[in-house]
Amino acid sequence: MGKRASKRNTFNYNLDRKKLKKKMIKKYKPRIECDQIRKAWNPHRTAKQNMRDMGLAFGGKGVLPITSKAGDEPVDQVMKPYVVREMEEEANLPRKDTTTCSTDLIEYVQHMIREHGEDYKAMARDEKNYYQDTPKQIKRKVDLYKRCHAEEHATFLASLQAQTSS
Repeated sequence: MGKRASKRNTFNYNLDRKKLKKKMIKKYKPRIECDQIRKAWNPHRTAKQNMRDMGLAFGGKGVLPITSKAGDEPVDQVMKPYVVREMEEEANLPRKDTTTCSTDLIEYVQHMIREHGEDYKAMARDEKNYYQDTPKQIKRKVDLYKRCHAEEHATFLASLQAQTSS
């Protein structure tokens, strides 16, 4: 065996070192998703200090203070109480339910209701039940349809009533 030739370290002119450094900084300092925390964040302080200033807990340790017999413990002053207030206001805003049903599921549920009404056991035995759903699974699908498309369900039932009465 002969001596192996070692490859010399050569400078790579195709790499932009400035861009690489920015990319590494971006990777190790991820973007804070919460707007309120991001606005109040001080980059010159540690994460624990920032969270304490905002009145939030950093980790589970030390969240609930252990009471001593003396009872003369200094209470941490919250320096940025507006952060918690804004977060509570955002959490209390009503959210719109964005869940929807696929068109296949809508057609499936409408067929089952048209054929069997509210009899889920009969729906489970129907030949259109390709996936062999149990009565409880079918009931969940019907409830999902009723919740997501309430107006459409009401018009569908009204059209069924009109068909049965005539």
